[in-house]
Amino acid sequence: LFISFLTSSYRNYSIGCDDYLGSDKVIDKCGICGGDNTACKVVSGVFKHTLTNLGYHKIVEIPEGATKINITEMSKSNNYLALRSRSGRSIINGNWAIDRPGRYEGGGTMFTYKRPNEISSTAGESFLADGPTNEVLDVYMIHQQPNPGIHYEYIIPGDNVISPQLLAHRRPGEPLNGQLGMPESTNQEDEDLHRETDTLTGQSAGAFPVIQPGRFPSHQPENQVPAVQPPRQNREHNWKQIGKTECTTTCGKGSQYPVFHCVNRITHEEVSESYCDSSTKPIPEEEACNLFPCPAFWDIGEWSECSKTCGLGMQHRQILCRQMYANRTLTVQQYRCHHLEKPETTSTCQLKICSEWQIRTEWTSCSVPCGVGQRTRDVKCVSNLGDIVDDEECNMKLRPNDIENCDMGPCAKSWFLTEWSDTCSAECGDGVRTRSVVCMTNHVSSLPLEGCGNNRPSETTPCNNGPCAGKVEWFAGGWTQCSTECGSGSQQREVICVRKTEGNFDVLNPYECSYLEKPPSQQSCYLKPCGSKWFHTEWSTCSKSCEGGFRVREVRCLSDDMTASTQCDPQLKPEEKEPCNTQDCIPEIDENCKDKYYNCNVVVQARLCVYTYYKTACCASCTRVANRQSGFLGRR
Repeated sequence: LFISFLTSSYRNYSIGCDDYLGSDKVIDKCGICGGDNTACKVVSGVFKHTLTNLGYHKIVEIPEGATKINITEMSKSNNYLALRSRSGRSIINGNWAIDRPGRYEGGGTMFTYKRPNEISSTAGESFLADGPTNEVLDVYMIHQQPNPGIHYEYIIPGDNVISPQLLAHRRPGEPLNGQLGMPESTNQEDEDLHRETDTLTGQSAGAFPVIQPGRFPSHQPENQVPAVQPPRQNREHNWKQIGKTECTTTCGKGSQYPVFHCVNRITHEEVSESYCDSSTKPIPEEEACNLFPCPAFWDIGEWSECSKTCGLGMQHRQILCRQMYANRTLTVQQYRCHHLEKPETTSTCQLKICSEWQIRTEWTSCSVPCGVGQRTRDVKCVSNLGDIVDDEECNMKLRPNDIENCDMGPCAKSWFLTEWSDTCSAECGDGVRTRSVVCMTNHVSSLPLEGCGNNRPSETTPCNNGPCAGKVEWFAGGWTQCSTECGSGSQQREVICVRKTEGNFDVLNPYECSYLEKPPSQQSCYLKPCGSKWFHTEWSTCSKSCEGGFRVREVRCLSDDMTASTQCDPQLKPEEKEPCNTQDCIPEIDENCKDKYYNCNVVVQARLCVYTYYKTACCASCTRVANRQSGFLGRR
């Protein structure tokens, strides 16, 4: 009972990082037992250099003894991180071979290589390791596209700092911070004694130290609970190795541990572990096993992003022949994997059904009433859910036209006329006045779409400046003005046979003057170059039959060769639009539509005209108010 009490007493105390029972010391971020985080230095930064050449570029050097190593790409890119030792040995992504994400041993520590999912993640690659490193390591970037920035951070110890590996790797009997462990044994019996029962005087990895009488330090450490020394156990039983655990791997260098059981020293029979002192139980040490290489295998990478955002596309992945040894996966020649079927490196993919073009409206009317114009329609890109999306979501090569030319046929042609000449062709008697007439295309949309036709307007009109007087002779009137005000034209004059009397001329039969040479009645004329002048069409039909409409005509300035000109005097330009039919509209009186009651105005005020009975009984009143309302809406 006393032994059990002592055993349970010291087992209830926690063991600190200094291996003392009841100690509350812990390892700080510098890896120092009981440290205050000041014995080390945090080194961090961001590599943001702009690189131009493709290939390996050194980023940062990780010194020997570094811990808490973190190398992280700040955003996803097509670049890769690489790691190698100062001796030139590649650890991760060396010799232009990209390793799979995983754990890789190098520099005395284990690095975790992470590469987030290529499709769903925007995070970049990273190397993480707890350290400490036992040699200088170099971090590289395999540059393929602009550098997004590489964040690096690690911790290095300061001066006069106990190595953080000391506690984990010291051997029994080695000094720890000035505390001496188990003394060297002088004979085999003492060794057995220390190994089996007297662990209070020695140290082994994982056991807490107990200071022997006479070897206490001059000052007890703070917050340290003195260990209670239990009595020696009966040496009839001790710990014995009876075998080993199963190897952690079937190939490629695994690990296993020895198994210790409590046995009788004499009969070697296994007994309950309570018969042996638990504090003397040896701590199993790792042993290598199954050192032969593992069979090669195909290492399958992640699928790349689909080549198309919708519809059928392609995606690719990297397939490498790999072989594992000593917790490290190596890339080997592909012939080593010939015993295995090689997975596909390409595959079809479809993220979603593509959007498609839809014609939402019919073609609009042509933009011109005649000739060649344009017409449009509404074309939209619609998703498979029926929503209108950006045009980029659809195949632009397959987009239907939303605008096209339209031919409405030849435009209307109208007769364009000048004003009549001011002067009559004869100074007395009958003469003519002239004007110019030309058929041209008419762009006034309200005019009928038809040709000029055969009804060419007359170019002359009769005029008379009064009777003439004379004797029997051919009387030639004065030449008319030239038929054109400019350019080549003709002049006419009246030639008659007359008898001149006192103050009068009697017109005779031309026969009476036949013996006389008749003067010419027509000649050519040319006054001057024409230049430009105004031409206009006939007036169109009035837009309304009453209460004021308008009519239009087209006016053009034309040069001598009947081409458009800008040289006409604007002040002489004829009007292109004028009012017409300004008289009031007279409503037709329907004898069958009369008011049957004297107070139909009440029906109108009560707005009962919508009902058939009142509309018939007060027909005249309801009709008047309906006409006023339609007129009001028309003016609006």
